Amino acid sequence: MPDITSSPLALIIVAVLAYLLGSVPFGVVITRALGLGDLRSIGSGNIGATNVLRTGNKGAAAATLILDAAKGGVAVLIARAVVGPDAAQVAGLCAFLGHLFPVWLGFRGGKGVATFLGTLLALAWPVGLAACATWAATAALTRYSSLSALVAAVLAPVWALALGQGTIVALAILLAALVVLRHSANIARLRAGTEPKIGAKTS
Repeated sequence: MPDITSSPLALIIVAVLAYLLGSVPFGVVITRALGLGDLRSIGSGNIGATNVLRTGNKGAAAATLILDAAKGGVAVLIARAVVGPDAAQVAGLCAFLGHLFPVWLGFRGGKGVATFLGTLLALAWPVGLAACATWAATAALTRYSSLSALVAAVLAPVWALALGQGTIVALAILLAALVVLRHSANIARLRAGTEPKIGAKTS
């Protein structure tokens, strides 16, 4: 963790604003705007890009991926520029929590993978790129989005240490743990051999 130099009030304000930004359910908004239905009733019911892809609309899935990643990245970049490095980590965590537990959807949100990667890219871009590459390589080999997310999340703290970004290791561990917890059902399906692969239209 970086040294805490910002005032408690500033950090609280950053936390609230970042959470509200993270709470915006772009997948739900985009699918409704395009007349694709309620994303929570499609496929796995998740609000992320992988489930948007199950609608068959690749453009909507790509837009969801970019915007969900941007929630974490933008929160981090603004907090760092306006307040400082400590606020940047608070912003990243709270934007991530906003995606997982959005106030607008009764605190039932997504699994946070895109927001996780966007947060890492903004906090320390070499670590973010390594995590993205890990996801992409695992997805190319297995075609399982969930497994790719789990591998990328678990290795993120390792990448942070290896790339000399020790100040974000604690946050990377916390975010990775949350990603794993949110994928508990996916882990069970992976073990049972029933997990849908990328692009499948049913859960």
